[in-house]
Amino acid sequence: MLLIRHGETDWNRARRVQGHVDVGLNATGRAQARQLGAALAARDPLAAIYTSDLARTLQTARAVAMATGAALTEEPALRERHFGKFQGMSFAEASQRFPDQAWHWRHRTPEWSPPGGGESLLAFQERIVAAINALACENTGRQIAVVTHGGVLDVLYRTATGLNLQSPRTWQIGNAAINRVLWTPEGGLRLVGWDDAMHLAHGVLDENTAA
Repeated sequence: MLLIRHGETDWNRARRVQGHVDVGLNATGRAQARQLGAALAARDPLAAIYTSDLARTLQTARAVAMATGAALTEEPALRERHFGKFQGMSFAEASQRFPDQAWHWRHRTPEWSPPGGGESLLAFQERIVAAINALACENTGRQIAVVTHGGVLDVLYRTATGLNLQSPRTWQIGNAAINRVLWTPEGGLRLVGWDDAMHLAHGVLDENTAA
């Protein structure tokens, strides 16, 4: 299974929290999506592509589908974490307006939910792992690509490596990079390769610095 973060957006560049806000790709992101599609068409035959239904992932996935010819399916369960009132803010703005709440965000308190209807990390992890397990089970023996978001990939990396939700992050989650995992019914996800960005002409923003 290939796990792919969407291409760059202006909000990535401005380090604003996107969450469920429907932000589209910028010019760099559209170029990244085309480069990603060309790379996968050349070396990774795909049986299917599944994508979050937000614009930034849909635009990325459609470029891959166009290049590879693989069928594309929207899966709302693959959306980014909902950040409530923090959506649209930078971390500095959130810290100024909601200092007590931002402390929990910074320290990755698993059961804490952002104000304004946001998801806790625990609920987010449960949603994402269930969605990935269902897709993997449905596509046993087939190579599929999942186009999704930085926070989703963070949760899946932790799941595949056995790290808990509060472990410091030392891995990159770049826009339009290719990440590889293996799924089995007995063992779930296992990491195979991470953050392959050799197909991209320019550097990418990591999810840590561009939420």
